Amino acid sequence: MLGSNDGRSGMLGSMGVRFMLAGEETGGGFSLVEHPIPPRSLAAPLHRHTFEDEYSFVLEGRIGALLGDKVVYGEPGDLIFKPRGQWHTFWNAGHEPARILEMISPAGFEQYFEEMVELLLKPGPPEPSDLGAVAGRYGLEVDRESIPRLTQEYGLQWGPPED
Repeated sequence: MLGSNDGRSGMLGSMGVRFMLAGEETGGGFSLVEHPIPPRSLAAPLHRHTFEDEYSFVLEGRIGALLGDKVVYGEPGDLIFKPRGQWHTFWNAGHEPARILEMISPAGFEQYFEEMVELLLKPGPPEPSDLGAVAGRYGLEVDRESIPRLTQEYGLQWGPPED
């Protein structure tokens, strides 16, 4: 049993992460994290995975996702599939907080989130070489130069939520 306030959590720039199931708990089949995303926030730069597929189940709010060249919007109860090898990103498309459950298959990529939480806890902005090294360990390609275009095109903010 994992209660609604159980599990470790942290911040990944614009969005949060709550670790729910790791690969060692699922025999490596999948991992499960929850991502709370502040209103009108880009969750991640454009990126693609080499090893895993992602399934985003919308719990609350309105989620936009760019899947290759196609934009989709998910509401509570919708599932957005982000297959490995496809360039994609996602964001909170609404004016209220959003939350998704992210199932990652096979497991292992949850460790990327753990490393990123630790890296982002250090004082000051992370070095691009450190970001690249973490991404490289997990077969993740990240287009950080996509951030200004995405934030402008979809009217979003990037970075930690303002208090």
